[in-house]
Amino acid sequence: MERTYQIIVIGAGHAGCEASLACARMGLKTLVITLDVDSIARMPCNPAIGGIAKGQMVREIDAMGGEMGLITDCAGLQFKMLNSSRGAAVWSPRAQCDKELYSVLMSKSLQNQPNLDILQSEAISFVVENKKVCGVKIFTGEIIKADAVVVTTGTFLNGTIHLGKMYFSGGRFNEKAASYLSKSLVEDCGLKLGRFKTTTTPRVNTLSIDYSKMTTQLGDEKPKSFSHFTDVEKWRKNLKQLPCWLTYTNQLTHKIVSDNIGFSSISIGEVNSKSPRYCPAIEEKIERYPEKTSHHIFVEPEGYNTNEVYLNGLYTGLPFDLQQQMVNSIAGLENARVIRYGYAIEYDYSSPLQIKKSLETKTVENLFLAGQINGTTGYEEAAAQGFVAGVNAGLKVLEKDPLILERNESYIGILIDDITTRGMDEPYRMFTSRAEYRLSIRNDNADLRLMSIGHSLGLVSDMTYKKFELYKNALTAMYEGKKDCPSDEEMYPWSIEKVKEEIDINKKYRGYIEIQNRTASKVKKSEDCKIPDDFDYNSIDSFSCETKQRFLEVRPQTIGQAARIYAIKPSDIAILTIHIEKQKKERRQKNNKN
Repeated sequence: MERTYQIIVIGAGHAGCEASLACARMGLKTLVITLDVDSIARMPCNPAIGGIAKGQMVREIDAMGGEMGLITDCAGLQFKMLNSSRGAAVWSPRAQCDKELYSVLMSKSLQNQPNLDILQSEAISFVVENKKVCGVKIFTGEIIKADAVVVTTGTFLNGTIHLGKMYFSGGRFNEKAASYLSKSLVEDCGLKLGRFKTTTTPRVNTLSIDYSKMTTQLGDEKPKSFSHFTDVEKWRKNLKQLPCWLTYTNQLTHKIVSDNIGFSSISIGEVNSKSPRYCPAIEEKIERYPEKTSHHIFVEPEGYNTNEVYLNGLYTGLPFDLQQQMVNSIAGLENARVIRYGYAIEYDYSSPLQIKKSLETKTVENLFLAGQINGTTGYEEAAAQGFVAGVNAGLKVLEKDPLILERNESYIGILIDDITTRGMDEPYRMFTSRAEYRLSIRNDNADLRLMSIGHSLGLVSDMTYKKFELYKNALTAMYEGKKDCPSDEEMYPWSIEKVKEEIDINKKYRGYIEIQNRTASKVKKSEDCKIPDDFDYNSIDSFSCETKQRFLEVRPQTIGQAARIYAIKPSDIAILTIHIEKQKKERRQKNNKN
């Protein structure tokens, strides 16, 4: 009997989980195919969710009815609001998670979800008819029909693991790669693929660490939940937070790495693809910044029931024996015993210039791509794309208009706009500096911006949305000075305390948001503004070294062209526009004097 589904999702990592849950919750018969059912929502790198800009995206996913925020609240070991000493626009929630518990809870969500089936197998090719994908062929030879397919393969597409000079096929350590699907993406779907890479860190036994030589990093005393739907008071009462620690590399560490750089898979030539600029291997950091005598190493627990500790900042492709020497050179880790060694992994990706903002491919219909296959890096970036791809696959099947999130309403919209219009030459990571509207797309108001979308999609229930509307009414009433507001019980999980907090932030930012919008409008009007051929980018101190380097490489002729250079941020364009106008004014004044 032929199996038929409305949606097939290939891969069950963070993107695949959000995609499959969204489709199933929209009432569509959905199948998720994974190489290993025991590896659903694995955290092969740092077991943490959130961070700068990433935390905002998790709250946006949650506001629209996604799963990552809820699971993080349940599996978190420590919660911190990053940038809390600065303005609310850049407050970013982050949680260190129990990696096994996170995987178990997400797997349970998928298994318990109506309309969703899970199949352990390998998808090896697509069934394409008249430039439309209409199913997949799995390893056994069976063809499973579908109206739309979402591909979320992570690092598994032709994955190659590198350990020093040794290398072998793998999607993650001790997990097989997806060895066939790349060929079908190229030959059957007309996509062009490239290669990216990333590295992981060694994990050590906590009993072998001398924490007295490190700085303790505690979680927030009054932590904020990721999910809008978490019972915060009950959650805080039951939460047992674990500490993290901070130590540093030193001159001996750097000497061990520098003396043996030729043995690393980062440098010997077997890994020719680009790695994330903002999450480099220790070998790359030491080569890139020879003047620095130390680098931060954050020592982070991986779970309540494991002795494994993650050495955040010590990503490496060195051979095992050299990794052990490197670890033991660091204060507090002199006697540390490595449980798992770090490694580099290289994998296929598809340039996101080949997809629409709906994340559907331009080459064939009904095929959607999400996560690292689009050249991004990070669990949160993957989950955000997975959610959007799943929703849009569902809307395509239902013959409805796609969900297109704009830059001024969400970080997810910025992520998708960036990758689909600018492309990339290295793995993409989200930052608050990429957002020209960051004053108004904060983590605290994700529900106000996006929950109506989740409700319209059927991903936020009517009952929950009615309580949310009471919260919005309370905001309006209290902002206008009225005292007749709904009670906490009526608004739950929202509260009067949340209303007061939101009003306070809005009052502080109201004037700045008006200025921000005017600046954004000026930038848009000045897109065709000419840039002088002799413009001195090095004279602008507020530009980062990367920004100066990219401008000097391209030498753009107009502001519009400058804005389309990969990795150039909207804030860079605003600064550039101001300096060009300043230079023009100075030249006019000089000419008038002459």
